[in-house]
Amino acid sequence: MALSISPADRLLPSEEAEALLDLTREIADAELAPRVADAEREGRFFREELRTLGKAGLLSLPYPEEWGGGGQPYEVYLQVLEELAGAWLSVGISVSVHSLACFPVAQFGTDEQKQRWLPEMLGGELLGAYCLSEPQSGSDAAALQTRAVLDGPDYVVSGTKAWITHGGVADFYNLMVRTSDDGARGISCLLADASTPGLSSAPPERKMGAKASRTAQVLLDSARVPSDRLIGAEGQGFRIALAALDAGRLGIAACAVGLAQAALDAAAAYAKERRQFGRAIGDFQGIQFMLADMATQVSAARSLVLSASRLKDAGRPFGVEAAKAKLFATDAAMKVTTDAVQVFGGYGYVEDFPVERYMREAKVLQIVEGTNQVQRMVIGRSLTS
Repeated sequence: MALSISPADRLLPSEEAEALLDLTREIADAELAPRVADAEREGRFFREELRTLGKAGLLSLPYPEEWGGGGQPYEVYLQVLEELAGAWLSVGISVSVHSLACFPVAQFGTDEQKQRWLPEMLGGELLGAYCLSEPQSGSDAAALQTRAVLDGPDYVVSGTKAWITHGGVADFYNLMVRTSDDGARGISCLLADASTPGLSSAPPERKMGAKASRTAQVLLDSARVPSDRLIGAEGQGFRIALAALDAGRLGIAACAVGLAQAALDAAAAYAKERRQFGRAIGDFQGIQFMLADMATQVSAARSLVLSASRLKDAGRPFGVEAAKAKLFATDAAMKVTTDAVQVFGGYGYVEDFPVERYMREAKVLQIVEGTNQVQRMVIGRSLTS
């Protein structure tokens, strides 16, 4: 069912955006919500559902129409993402990651590279992955060791990328690789096809939640990537990675708001129906106060996300505000989903109701696209430097 978002929280800039949100809710209700429980239980990847979203234009919303995108403000894109994540978090994460994977070419590619690759990337059939983390370099991304050596017309790439959403199912991979030993300035970005010889994936990770979302290591064994697939200049990869993550953090924050809203909706509905001591448990002040706190956290998180998105749309610096939004929204999602389980009591701890899944899923949002400890570092540094 559609998320129960108050009119005060949902302010859209145009009738076109309203229609887009209506379309998103229709697809979420018809195509996502009925399938989420079984797919998450089975760990089934949802490629057909993503194709449906692609055909509806929902995989390319924040990119220019001239390259096949939706030409929508980030403010609108993030509200679409929230709706999708509220119906099925794994799908919301996939849409966010695909958008992240299109960012390097869209923002740093040459005109020829944009013309060559972006229309297919944004067209809905192809799926992208973003490969920055490695087994020994997560938060310390500048310490990555995957090596790319220029050999004639190709870069020869060897190393392992870890925790890659869409690993093994993506059609293209953005590889952050080391082209020199000059620290962060020695990192470059390569765009590799899934069919690249020497590029493969490990079996998917066995995760606590978001089990339908494919996460796997990407293995590079002397993979040959043509040199015309270098995005930006050599040594510009870390700058590309950080710029992409600023936008990606807003995507994860929007997903967190959607998940928290879904948990709040489930808890509020249950509180009206569940009766104890002769009346609905929602009549008791203890439950009412818990729901009130949950609702306030959801609204506050949404406001932070939209505030940061409006800065981005205005072309103003938004990185610190994105860190605040990601930090607060994902912490709120963890708290709200935990409280939703408490409202359900014993029923909240069993798989018959969705809130136990919401609680397990919320945890990963505090980790991906920069842990919340990293977000605090970003925010704190902005105040003291």
